[in-house]
Amino acid sequence: MKKHMCAILLLIITILSGCSSMSPSESTKEKELLSSPPHGVYYEIFVRSFYDSDDDGIGDLNGVTEKLDYLSDLGIEGIWLMPINKSPSYHGYDVTDYKSIDPDYGSSEDFKTLVEEAHERDIKILMDLVVNHTSKRHPWFEDASSSEESPYRDWYIWANDETNTTERGEWSQTLWHGSSGNKYYGVFWQGMPDLNFDNPEVREEMIDIGEYWLEEYNIDGYRLDAAKHIFDSEEKNHEWWREFNSAMKDINENALLVGEVWDSATIVGPYLDGGLDSTFNFDLSANILNSVKNESDGIVSSLTRTRSYFNDVSDEYIDSTFITNHDMNRVMSELNGDVEQAKMAASILLTLPGNPFIYYGEEIGMEGQKPDENIREPMIWSVDKEKEGQASWMIAKHNKDREAISVEAQMEDDNSLLNHYKKLIHTRRSTEILIEGEIEKSDFREDGILTFKRTLDDQSLLVIHNLSDEEKQISLGQEYEQFFSTNDEVSLESSDIIIPGKTTTILE
Repeated sequence: MKKHMCAILLLIITILSGCSSMSPSESTKEKELLSSPPHGVYYEIFVRSFYDSDDDGIGDLNGVTEKLDYLSDLGIEGIWLMPINKSPSYHGYDVTDYKSIDPDYGSSEDFKTLVEEAHERDIKILMDLVVNHTSKRHPWFEDASSSEESPYRDWYIWANDETNTTERGEWSQTLWHGSSGNKYYGVFWQGMPDLNFDNPEVREEMIDIGEYWLEEYNIDGYRLDAAKHIFDSEEKNHEWWREFNSAMKDINENALLVGEVWDSATIVGPYLDGGLDSTFNFDLSANILNSVKNESDGIVSSLTRTRSYFNDVSDEYIDSTFITNHDMNRVMSELNGDVEQAKMAASILLTLPGNPFIYYGEEIGMEGQKPDENIREPMIWSVDKEKEGQASWMIAKHNKDREAISVEAQMEDDNSLLNHYKKLIHTRRSTEILIEGEIEKSDFREDGILTFKRTLDDQSLLVIHNLSDEEKQISLGQEYEQFFSTNDEVSLESSDIIIPGKTTTILE
């Protein structure tokens, strides 16, 4: 009776909220409760590689619009677009015009259409905003480097007689570039000179840019690149992001600011104190892969400690979780092509707290290893590589077996990685416990098993991942009912459960 009442309540809430209903798999609840901002499952897109709408070989914004139904069906609630501003590079992280769309990707009207169509499907749009540095070809830098009298000279950081220009960065990279007498600071690359945020004009300009896209295009927030590199001082970084956050919230109180702070929890934490709404959990991404590879729990203890610390910093903190992204070797390459291990990694990601981010192609098992171009290969939509929509701006090195990994092929296979992702995403969306619930340690331990509780108020779910290949028989110590399982052969009798290898089950 309790389960039927919950299903009815979920349906009523969905109708009252005006959200469109979806059709989850038979193993999930009958109706889904769509999460409201800022919670949701996000999908990272490299537009150049996603879908080509005009047959020029380059993915574009209209291509993303054409695939919104695919993303909606998958269960995606938000999209992070890698840089779409005008840039001389293929990746876009060296911007030459912050208020324009890269013509390779389309027009401003194309982007407006994408945002509107996404919102029609209850999908949020986050732009990648690169404020730490510009392109060397940005008009500001070209003017600044041409003369010490340039009005933009102080927008960048220049060496003087006391500067140690042989200084190296935190990963031993060169920091000072250019010719003698005109050396400039660039943390990442000589083609990306860092902006001088000690100059109030620079801060004002970046706030104006942030406000522009929120106001003119109605986007839902930003993924903020290199968020810890704005200043050498951590405290100045924290102050800047508080200033930026305040300005963005004045435009849209629900704007989501997700920062890239690739560091330990003690460094990340203060960024969440009135500055960033969320940060990417890089430690967790490594732990998910290690747990799957080692068939062991390398997650729960460290994650509970980190979340406790972050929750002390901010009551509104949201973890941005992921397995890999555009700067890392792809999941399937890290797992040596093991589809069952990839399914377990997805199951872990999608049953943990936070906002999960899925890198495009991860759901079909695309492979890729550095250099960067090879982890950003074109999305594989169909078995026929000549079929309409296939981006071809680069020749794929890794993803050549289209019959195995294409969306077209996997849609027809109930046991495919794609359908596994779909089932897990819709299951996650079916209950607020998995959307917003906290994580707690469970009461039992077993080799090859990763288990934890998700709790919200007085409700809880027990999540069990059998990471091993072996069937496991476990005494749970109390009676449960089955909420979801990735395998129909799970046997639950009273307080005893038998779980096949490489299986996830959720109990209530």
